[in-house]
Amino acid sequence: MTKYLRYSSSLLFACLLSGCVINQSQKPAPVEQGKGSSQPPLTTQPEQKTPPVQNPPPVTQPQPVPETPKLTSIDWPATVQPLVSKMVHTQGIASGSVLLVDHIKNSTNGSIQSDNANSALNQALSGSSFNLVTAQQLAQAKKTLGISPNDSLNSRGKAIGLARNLNAQYVLYTTTRGDIKAARVQMQLMLVNTGEIIWTGSGKASY
Repeated sequence: MTKYLRYSSSLLFACLLSGCVINQSQKPAPVEQGKGSSQPPLTTQPEQKTPPVQNPPPVTQPQPVPETPKLTSIDWPATVQPLVSKMVHTQGIASGSVLLVDHIKNSTNGSIQSDNANSALNQALSGSSFNLVTAQQLAQAKKTLGISPNDSLNSRGKAIGLARNLNAQYVLYTTTRGDIKAARVQMQLMLVNTGEIIWTGSGKASY
């Protein structure tokens, strides 16, 4: 009995001793912080912004310069002389009658040399039996009637009013019509008192 108690005591002591060893072996070893192993804090570099890409200004195309309409070279003396020769032989026209020559009207699809045309017409009539209204007389009549000096008198009403103010018996209207490259010239001689067209003629323009 005494041996049994000794054996039990020895066994209990051995179990207690082994338990302490196990508990101590299961404790985690403490981690010692090294004084020289501390790392410096991480520094964040500021983000560099990329400058925005600027698009180049749009290239402006030069605007085309409109072409100046080409003037067709009409031979005005050769064009108006045949018509004037026919007109002056109209029956019933008294020698020395006063004639107001209206500016040539352009009804073509192009441009004509208006100054050259009017000069050629007056030159062709200068040797006729008509007394032509001079530029000075026409300017004075326009001023009296309140008509602009630059008015070309393409309105027949204005032309007749001027003719009456100047005591002219006739007014000559001339119009260029059709394609500028193959134009036709028409003339009409009007009696101022009645407004009657007593002669008309037309012909191809000479180039």
